[in-house]
Amino acid sequence: MKTILTTSRAELKGSWTAFKAENPKTRIRDAAKELNTTEAELVATGIGENVTLLEGDFRELLKEIGSLGHVMALTRNDHVVHERKGVYENVSFNNHVGLVLGPDIDLRMFLGDWKFGFAVSENDRHSFQFFNSNGEAAHKIYLTEKSNKEAFDILVEKYKAADQETALLITPKAEKKTEEETTPDIDVAAFQSEWLALKDTHDFFTLLRKYKLSRKQALRNAPEGHAYQIKPESMKSVFDAASESQVPIMVFVSNPNCIQIHTGPVKKIFVMGPWLNIMDPEFNLHLREDAIDEAWVVKKPSEAGLVTGIELIDKEGTMFNQFFGKRKPGIPELPEWTKLVEESVIKL
Repeated sequence: MKTILTTSRAELKGSWTAFKAENPKTRIRDAAKELNTTEAELVATGIGENVTLLEGDFRELLKEIGSLGHVMALTRNDHVVHERKGVYENVSFNNHVGLVLGPDIDLRMFLGDWKFGFAVSENDRHSFQFFNSNGEAAHKIYLTEKSNKEAFDILVEKYKAADQETALLITPKAEKKTEEETTPDIDVAAFQSEWLALKDTHDFFTLLRKYKLSRKQALRNAPEGHAYQIKPESMKSVFDAASESQVPIMVFVSNPNCIQIHTGPVKKIFVMGPWLNIMDPEFNLHLREDAIDEAWVVKKPSEAGLVTGIELIDKEGTMFNQFFGKRKPGIPELPEWTKLVEESVIKL
């Protein structure tokens, strides 16, 4: 795809400043769409003032994030924001695939398209922000009141780009199309047989690729009792039940560049406009309920028995949010979670 250069940074800065004055509460991701630009380009308008362009191998930078101590990790997509506080621990890479496996910060990172990085200091809030070649946020790391600001300054200086004036070359994102509802001509019995023979839930992705099925198509052709559709408004009752029972859950949020996972109980649940929120001291989730086109309860076999998950899918067929009970590989899922799902969801 052809790479293009958008409007000049100075012109965009003027438009962005005016927009913020008129729309002080609009999130930068939404503002970028309003201004027909990208979030990365809006952040870059602050270079030379409160933003520093970074360069070098972001894997090396991420290996040093632990020096910041207690921070807040943020991963989001168009429909949900996942914020988890903690320390970056056990950071490792296999080529461009990275893992952070601490008890609090739990990430799967795909750095092949982490194109731009910035250090941002705004209203005494300091962060590292990473974006892909389309100018969309891949992952952000914010300092907290417990963080080591001196370590942050050291990393900014170490990874500061020599040329702060370089233009960002953004690759336009291909428009998504709403997926077709028809299912390819497949051997449904063979597909269901392979689903029932799964030993690891991660192998489900391989199964979809083998049969060339989208998520929705696969769920509609699941073995009996292994997938059923629920009403999107079920999520509020699921969150409330998890809060009341304090059953520890796992919350997965993904974009093409990062998966972020929270494991533990949730407590404070409330709705504000279209957003369903979890607002706990160390974990926040902001979910747009109106973005849920389909919600499913899905059961996948593993060596430790069935694993029950809730999957949220948007109108373009993208699964953007997943929920499970707390579990470790090789250990059966919590029966309290299985019961919670059965009793709190609203079946279609």
